[in-house]
Amino acid sequence: MLEAPQLVTDSRMLYFTWVPADPEAVRALVPSELALAENNQCFINQYVVDSDDQTSGFEAYSLTYCGADLSGHDTPQGGVPGRWWTHYFNSNADMRAYAAKRGVPAGAGETVLEIADGVLTATTSADGTPVIRTTARVGGDLSIIGKGQLRYVTEVDGTLTSGLYPFNAPLAQPWEVLTFEFLEPSHPVYALRPADPLQVTWGFYSPKASFCYPGGEGPLATQP
Repeated sequence: MLEAPQLVTDSRMLYFTWVPADPEAVRALVPSELALAENNQCFINQYVVDSDDQTSGFEAYSLTYCGADLSGHDTPQGGVPGRWWTHYFNSNADMRAYAAKRGVPAGAGETVLEIADGVLTATTSADGTPVIRTTARVGGDLSIIGKGQLRYVTEVDGTLTSGLYPFNAPLAQPWEVLTFEFLEPSHPVYALRPADPLQVTWGFYSPKASFCYPGGEGPLATQP
């Protein structure tokens, strides 16, 4: 049985936030007692862990998760908003069970990251159907290091719960999202589709992102 926390190292990770086309559709996916960010921005993390040896207990897996940024629940150091998962596409059944026990809306899915001529393509599929595709220009300069914590809020047995996830990642420079497409209008994740024109508000690509999963858990009301 997998017990928290678990360590992941050197994942290939594309993570960013954007302004959605339909804020009301996003609002409907988040508990009413949680306030959204002022600009209603959403987040997505598309990443791949290529080897069992990059984890303390997980097997190799791919994962895309996404959702809404919150107001009033920043990380302890400030500057990074708390986040509510609305969708979570994981390729590994054991990890889906691990996440679901912690209130994550864990479902099956596959994520593929490919780089050609300096352009990264990240494709997320559910039930074999591509539902999200991102392209981003990524450079080879890794001299800037991103580090800190992220806060994710879930609901466990009727209680809103906060988890803190420490991370350390060399950030590829330069970096720019080129296209961001939600490919299947009939899929529930389409509610998070971006506004036109695309407004990316934060993000990075790292070929070697490391983090713990999860840590610092407790009832949201007890968190600063």
